[in-house]
Amino acid sequence: MDDRTGLRIVPDTAHPPVNRYGNRPTMKDVAARAGVGLKTVSRVVNGEPGVTPDTERRVQEAIDALGFRRNDSARVLRKGRTASIGLVLEDLADPFYGPLSRAVEEVARSHGALLINGSSAEDPDREQELVLALCARRVDGLVVIPAGDDHRYLEPELRAGVATVFVDRPAGRIDADVVLSDSFGGARDGVAHLIAHGHRRVGFIGDMPRIHTAAERLRGYRAAMEEAGIPVEDPWMSLGVTDPERVRRAAEEMLSGPEPVTAIFAGNNRVTVTVVRVLARHSRPVALVGFDDFELADLLRPGVTVVAQDAAALGRTAADRLFRQLDGTLLAPERVQLPTRLITRGSGELPPAV
Repeated sequence: MDDRTGLRIVPDTAHPPVNRYGNRPTMKDVAARAGVGLKTVSRVVNGEPGVTPDTERRVQEAIDALGFRRNDSARVLRKGRTASIGLVLEDLADPFYGPLSRAVEEVARSHGALLINGSSAEDPDREQELVLALCARRVDGLVVIPAGDDHRYLEPELRAGVATVFVDRPAGRIDADVVLSDSFGGARDGVAHLIAHGHRRVGFIGDMPRIHTAAERLRGYRAAMEEAGIPVEDPWMSLGVTDPERVRRAAEEMLSGPEPVTAIFAGNNRVTVTVVRVLARHSRPVALVGFDDFELADLLRPGVTVVAQDAAALGRTAADRLFRQLDGTLLAPERVQLPTRLITRGSGELPPAV
């Protein structure tokens, strides 16, 4: 053929163009290369008996040479199970969720299942979108850290047999398994620790009040103050987004005025990190206890006293319950609450400044 320049173009029939996105090799391709029947390849791929060692070796060599991978779609249709579970988190970038996600993945792997995860970004609509997208892909079960407070949209999926466990926060308006840390008890212990070291003006900076954990930690703060007979002043409490600028303003307001707080209880690791930065520029020592441990907390001076929850145990417990649901060994939904522990490192033991 001729192109527009008048040059004659001769196709290279000896080296035809290769499709960069070529078709995946099939069992028929493996059978042809190994010189065996399709049923023999199927037996090798699925680990079934009835194949001689020599034949199995030839089939495996053909599989390796072609890069064949089993297509599980047909098996899914036959068995009704995909050997996959979904995990919906608040934020994959949050260090708290790293150990939790890893623990869920390890349990899933031990059951031969694949983990698919995504972030809701604390948006209830995004959470619902992710959950239903995972259900549309026929995952066998879900582990959900909820962003919303109404999960009735999941009722058809639950009736269809999708196992579901909620973590860190309970489901809203449905009855479902949930695995929690003791946010109330942990916050009460952390604030009581500050009171025991002489503090009467203790501030609380937390997450948005609609979030279950934030509300429970505020309740724990109030309980500790009430048990000590200390009236709580409104300026000592601040709840909202964990954006560093909002937290910084809240901390600076609590630390100013004629009667500033002498101690702060931070409601989660992101709040604690911002408060640490504020206190580093503050002129007088202020005691600090944070909920959630965080990296390098022990290396600061003073080290940061924290109420630690076991994120890996949360994920592991939730995943174990999920697979027990799938195995049919769990009947009624339950609420499982894991304990927290106070780790003293110095910041929570500072006395009130004179």
